[in-house]
Amino acid sequence: MDANLKRSLLIDNFQNPQNKGLIDDESYIKINTNNESCIDELDFMIKIEDDIIKDIRFDGEACAISTSTASVMIKTLIGKTVKEALTIISNYENMIDEKAYDKDILGEAIIYDEIYKQPNRKKCALLPWNGIKEILEKYI
Repeated sequence: MDANLKRSLLIDNFQNPQNKGLIDDESYIKINTNNESCIDELDFMIKIEDDIIKDIRFDGEACAISTSTASVMIKTLIGKTVKEALTIISNYENMIDEKAYDKDILGEAIIYDEIYKQPNRKKCALLPWNGIKEILEKYI
């Protein structure tokens, strides 16, 4: 994917994030995530029914990387089984950490494939994924 397209997708997901805004619904599992080294603090809520991720929502204050990553992650994981989502998350983490990964299952999340070139941004790119991973690992 070319750099201009990656940048456009990142900016679009930052300016128009998917499913931003929490709702009052007790059927969702909630988690707060934050980066100790910066301003990023995001709340996530996820709805799982019959082992399928039905919805993910988020809100909070975060940089462009964390916000856009949350949006992309949500689009990537909704509709997946918990096991499929954990596989995608594992591959995403491997990509960020410069390890072997399956790019074909990452969908739009592939736009962060060069974030390793900015080591200080890795935490930003991982924050949303780590929060959802924590919920999913407790769910199984």
